[in-house]
Amino acid sequence: MDFRLPNQPFLKLLDFTAEDIASLLDLSLQLKQARKSGNEPRFLQGRNIALIFEKASTRTRCAFEVASFDQGANVTYISGGSQMGSKESVKDTARVLGRMYDGIEFRGHSQQHVEELAKYSGVPVWNGLTDDWHPTQVLADFLTMLEHGKGRPLSELKLCYAGDGRNNVANSLLVGCAKMGVDFRIAAPKGYTPAPELLNLCEPLAEKSGARITVTQSAEEAVSECDFIYTDVWVSMGEPVEAWDERVR
Repeated sequence: MDFRLPNQPFLKLLDFTAEDIASLLDLSLQLKQARKSGNEPRFLQGRNIALIFEKASTRTRCAFEVASFDQGANVTYISGGSQMGSKESVKDTARVLGRMYDGIEFRGHSQQHVEELAKYSGVPVWNGLTDDWHPTQVLADFLTMLEHGKGRPLSELKLCYAGDGRNNVANSLLVGCAKMGVDFRIAAPKGYTPAPELLNLCEPLAEKSGARITVTQSAEEAVSECDFIYTDVWVSMGEPVEAWDERVR
């Protein structure tokens, strides 16, 4: 896994400043309230968005579709019928879709693919999940924390993630919490903790924001006095079913 900062911006939370994240969350709160009151402004009226899903999805697909519809956009769901990566290169697909669509969402395996889409399409691209990162999930998680945190900012909240601490959700939570000043604990078995390279990248981010990052094998230590406890599937998409027995133990 490559944790170096990329040339192409805004495809994982490492690319965003804390101010960027706070601004997105503030806009999300405003739009969510406007939707509840029935007066959401339709900023994407007449726009077209391609949703590329190499990996199966329920929540991510529905969230992108409903959000697009509520904002006035049309969507095309592209799944098994795409030629991208087989008969057509990602670069060619990006150029074709960029001429037809105003934005592209990608949920798939390779972080390189989503970066190529952004580089060559000429339109905004959203990362709906790759093997390495899941930034939109973490933005939604932060929104939930703000809504249920009794008026406290993220910097005053404690979050525990329990499970496979190496996967895309754990990676994105780690970066997001380091940037936003969260007291973040990862409880994971030996061999399932975040990559040392990523922890090293997050250390100066946490020092700047005042975040506290704890990685431990003790679930009891990790959940102590937490405001939120978070877990994720123990075997990620693409991993063999045989991995379940080891993960359960």
